[in-house]
Amino acid sequence: MTITAKDVKRLRDATDAGMMDCKKALIEANGDFDAAIDVLRKQGLKKADKRADREAKEGLIVTAVNDDHSKGIIAEVNCETDFVARGEVFETFAKRIAEIAISELPDNLEGLKSLPFDNQDTIESASVAITGKVGEKIEVRKYQKLESSEANGIVAYMHPGSRLGVLVKMSGNGSKADAGRDVAMQVAALNPVATTAEEVPEEVKQKELEIAREVAVKEGKPENIVERIAEGKLKRYYKDHVLIEQPFVKDSSLTVKEMLKKADVEVQTYLRFALGD
Repeated sequence: MTITAKDVKRLRDATDAGMMDCKKALIEANGDFDAAIDVLRKQGLKKADKRADREAKEGLIVTAVNDDHSKGIIAEVNCETDFVARGEVFETFAKRIAEIAISELPDNLEGLKSLPFDNQDTIESASVAITGKVGEKIEVRKYQKLESSEANGIVAYMHPGSRLGVLVKMSGNGSKADAGRDVAMQVAALNPVATTAEEVPEEVKQKELEIAREVAVKEGKPENIVERIAEGKLKRYYKDHVLIEQPFVKDSSLTVKEMLKKADVEVQTYLRFALGD
């Protein structure tokens, strides 16, 4: 196993830990980058939520909802450069994808690609044709839909620049449109990992507990309170990363759960697409 200077720099950029600490972590993790991050976290050396820059594909996120806002779609359409992404040909193509998707509501990405596209046999063949026109590879990379039994149950939000979009599914007696937009903006800004604590994967919970225990032990905390400390850290994780537990971005004196209760609505689920993720 060889740990290169490039490997060490990548881990340092992702964590802000020292060069030697990064090298030792990579050695301990046998060169596994994600495992090395966990090693640093356990040592208390990783700065929260800072990650290495990733090479992102260019393009646009597009969303669409039907007339009564009971159905919505979100898709990522990619090209190779931002120059092409901002061009009329590509933007028109991406918007047409959204129109077809909300009209036909295919179940998955492959179903979307197989739909007819204007004068082309399919969306996939249209992508090839656009590639020939703009000189860059064009593809529909991601697609999902949300459906609700309630009118105004689906709310779409597009962050300026069309590089980040959100769909949320709402229910309740209050203004689902207004509260839904607030929730969508919350999701866009804070990127929660789940809607509720119950939806956080068990392996994530156990990983957070393990890290918290090891940090507490390294800090010399008494053994009889280590578990209580770990549970407290997990609750803090929920507050930071679970949508309804997060402080509401427009009024931090409220949690999202409290804001929703005042609005007499609930959030069922959400979809968040960020370009290149």
